[in-house]
Amino acid sequence: MYFKSTFFEDYQLNNKRVTLGRTITETDFVVHAGHTGDFFPHHMDEEWCKTQPFGQRIAHGTMIFSIGIGLTASEINPEAFSKGYDRMRFVKPVHIGDTIHSEITISEKGEAKRPEMGTVTEHVEIINQKGEVVLVCDHLLLVKRKA
Repeated sequence: MYFKSTFFEDYQLNNKRVTLGRTITETDFVVHAGHTGDFFPHHMDEEWCKTQPFGQRIAHGTMIFSIGIGLTASEINPEAFSKGYDRMRFVKPVHIGDTIHSEITISEKGEAKRPEMGTVTEHVEIINQKGEVVLVCDHLLLVKRKA
């Protein structure tokens, strides 16, 4: 992890970066359930899941979001502020043993209320080892302009 100043003008539409992968584990399920209180059987009860159409435990969508976004955090930009995330969708289930990575594409740039800032949207796709998109969202940034 390191600091790198990237100003509004430096962001180029359609620029893309790809993270390294991360395998989802049993420990991830247990820790996330403990942190959130979400002990629904879809995530925690292997025997019950065997009786359901999906046949095995499904990762918490919020966990996949957290891990997938965490994978993108290799560079600290002191010129940008996260305003949040829009249009998040859990597209496909993730299971123990799946490996995910994130692909981030600059999809929009725009004006901000403050003239010394601009807005940047990063479209994030979290992808499994089969090349399937499992989660999508848009990361909204407020970014300083060059002086």
